[in-house]
Amino acid sequence: MTVLGVDIGTSSSKGVLVGEDGTVLATAVRPHTVDRPRPGHVEMDTQVWWDEFASLARELLKSSPDGSGGDRVTAVGVSGMGPCVLLTDAADTPLRPAVLYGVDTRATEQIARLEAELGRDAVLRRCGSLLSTQAVGPKIAWLAEHEPDTVARARRLYMPSSYLVRRLTGVYALDHHSASQAVPLYDSVAQEWYEPWTRHIAPWLELPRLLWPGDIAGRLTAEAADTTGLPAGTPVIAGTVDAWSEALSVGAQHTGDLMLMYGSTMFLIHTLADRLLVPELWSTVGALPGTRSLAGGMATSGVITDWLRELFGASGQAAPDHATLLAEAEASGPGARGLLMLPYFAGERTPVADPHARGVIAGLTVEHSRGDLYRAALEATAFGVRHNVEAMRAAGADVRRVVAVGGGTRGGLWTGIVSSVTGLEQEVRAVSLGASYGAAFLAAGSVGDPVIDDWNPVRERVVPDPLPHARYEELYALYRRLYPATRDISHALAGHQRDAHD
Repeated sequence: MTVLGVDIGTSSSKGVLVGEDGTVLATAVRPHTVDRPRPGHVEMDTQVWWDEFASLARELLKSSPDGSGGDRVTAVGVSGMGPCVLLTDAADTPLRPAVLYGVDTRATEQIARLEAELGRDAVLRRCGSLLSTQAVGPKIAWLAEHEPDTVARARRLYMPSSYLVRRLTGVYALDHHSASQAVPLYDSVAQEWYEPWTRHIAPWLELPRLLWPGDIAGRLTAEAADTTGLPAGTPVIAGTVDAWSEALSVGAQHTGDLMLMYGSTMFLIHTLADRLLVPELWSTVGALPGTRSLAGGMATSGVITDWLRELFGASGQAAPDHATLLAEAEASGPGARGLLMLPYFAGERTPVADPHARGVIAGLTVEHSRGDLYRAALEATAFGVRHNVEAMRAAGADVRRVVAVGGGTRGGLWTGIVSSVTGLEQEVRAVSLGASYGAAFLAAGSVGDPVIDDWNPVRERVVPDPLPHARYEELYALYRRLYPATRDISHALAGHQRDAHD
């Protein structure tokens, strides 16, 4: 028995073929880029999602130990970035590129308008989260105002995981967790669509059937089998948002667990038994029935290190690899030789909730090196993690265990900096493939009874280093002062950026 898991992420699609004991039999990646047609707009051509799924599936099946993995695949799992807004017509034809999650900040006016119309406190009580750049409703409202011809033909709403389910099985469904991020369309208390607000924002919308992420949504059609090489009739689970799938991949699904996802963006998910409403964070339905989540997300983290790497290679020379830059950052030492960065290069999501925030690098001199800049970016992310964790704890969250996952856990420097800044010990599991592995685990659970601790045991524990503690305490205090001190300037510059594009 094998299971297939595929995740559609911000910078790539990843697939994994997994044996019944959790052994990774094959992996494959398809890098891609998002479109940024104007400041604050982040979109993606959804044909890429399907093409890359099919390509990954065929490569993985050929890469299986016997080269014929298709006949032995017993279930398929999917996940993807979210919450996103993909509008299709009644025949499921996409009408425009998908509007991505909180990194797309176009709908600030619609957020303010809907908050006034629906009531800020009412939205928080019913949905668990306030309207923000992460919310689906304001983005639909933006499309209705700016692209009325598109919305006039729109009938259905998809996210990456649900769109793959539709292409694979013909079923129109969405998982409860993803729906709970479609603020304000979903009632987080009743755990069902809230039709009064859905009709208010999108009266034309046919709502998808709600399932739990691990539920079997449908079975592979003959047409999808021809395209992917997978056997017709294979069960496909509903799937969910990538960060929650990633948390499941490393066993961070028990009450008190906190997952840190080191990727293009940094994501934090704290698992709760009951709802905890925090205006600065996102309270959602969990990935498993009977659980709740309190989540935070930074708009950029790994994106900054990728951006720096590209800049360092912009003079016509080959860009240095991340391993080289990590070594230089380690040599720079705690504090990056007097640099301090705000990682708000695409606005910020939690707990700042400021789409007009901008990145700041303070303390630069001509003596600073690329290793110092790279180190400052890693430390900025760590300060952002601490800010989010402090917001969680201030609201009453009981963080008992921290599990790290994602590509940024490799090498150890980034996780070590985060532990030293936050004072938190982190578990790193043997397999750190992330959401695709979590999707495979959920798929296996739909046809069997796997145990994630057997599939993916703890590989190492990252403990705080006491030596840089005093330095990081001082820098964190400065970090917290830097945003309010530069906010008005950043907002003014963000306005100039919008004007320059127009």
